[in-house]
Amino acid sequence: MSEKVFISPGKYVQGKNVVDKTGDYVKGFGKCALVMADELVWKIVGDRVVTSLEQAGIAVIKVEFKGEASKNEINRIAEQGKGQHVDMVIGVGGGKTLDTAKAVNDVLKAACVIIPTTASTDAPTSALSVIYTDEGAFDTYSFYRKNPDLILVDTKVIAGAPPLFLASGIADAMATWIECRSVIEARANTIAGGLPTLAAEAIARKCEETLFDFGLLAYESVKRKVVTPALEAVVEANTLLSGLGFESGGLAGAHAIHNGFTVLEGDIHHLTHGQKVAFGTLVQLALEKRPQAEIERYIDFYLKLELPVTLEDIKLKDASRDDLYRVAEAATKEGETSHNLPFPVTADDVLDAILAADQYSLAYKRKIGLAAE
Repeated sequence: MSEKVFISPGKYVQGKNVVDKTGDYVKGFGKCALVMADELVWKIVGDRVVTSLEQAGIAVIKVEFKGEASKNEINRIAEQGKGQHVDMVIGVGGGKTLDTAKAVNDVLKAACVIIPTTASTDAPTSALSVIYTDEGAFDTYSFYRKNPDLILVDTKVIAGAPPLFLASGIADAMATWIECRSVIEARANTIAGGLPTLAAEAIARKCEETLFDFGLLAYESVKRKVVTPALEAVVEANTLLSGLGFESGGLAGAHAIHNGFTVLEGDIHHLTHGQKVAFGTLVQLALEKRPQAEIERYIDFYLKLELPVTLEDIKLKDASRDDLYRVAEAATKEGETSHNLPFPVTADDVLDAILAADQYSLAYKRKIGLAAE
């Protein structure tokens, strides 16, 4: 396909305490909202959302999300909205909650409102969900007819979340330019359904620039649970810039390797999406024959954010070569985004790059005195 395509959500709102204005922002969508959040999020912010909706005269159907963005969970929640004249589906929480909300909305054909409680992924703005099995293995991407109608990002809520979540979002967003650059070089199609636009390229570049400039300051801000200009910038980069950038700029090796990791059993599944993408980004840089200085800039940044850079860090120190080959096979199966790289990629290539990325990080740790001899 030779057309360029850019897609985006209808409206993006970010600031302190915006969840308390939910009713004001959504009242144009209708009179009945299905609101879903997990048990913890209901206590943290879900009830504030409901209060705001009710003050605006909007009826609310409250649903508890059970934790996995699976087809069974999507169907269970959608059933609770059928026949209720739902005008809007509002997802409140982390990535899997939001992906499930988008999928439920696709069934109910209502307006879609996304309220992330962390800046841990770039899922909120996109017209797709990552669907998992009930056991948590990657299943498929599910694509929708439109992006969410409204994204509400409360930076005070995000400042109160564990710092790991912000760091994970930074890692996910750091892949945006790396992958977009590959897709542009390969003249490959994006998730938006065409070639990357100049707008997507500019957004992806600005995303990386913002993260290198303000990422560490934002990380320290969250440790003190304060909203700073640096945090505002990074929340926007993690959520809006990365979301627009990955969807209209394209995915490549980093996310394919993340998906490959889901075939393994064990402690790696306790890591966040962003933690796995961080290592996947280093693998893509190794695959692409990027210079040492560029790779080390990423390793150094990830170390300062306490993100994983070695196989040991991602709980795969004892993984066999065969296990890592299974990851590489999954990352290069037909239809995976690794084939958006501007050169042919085989499972053997990816296995070597996984081992190389691990070794590059170990060497850098020794160089700066972080690793035992």
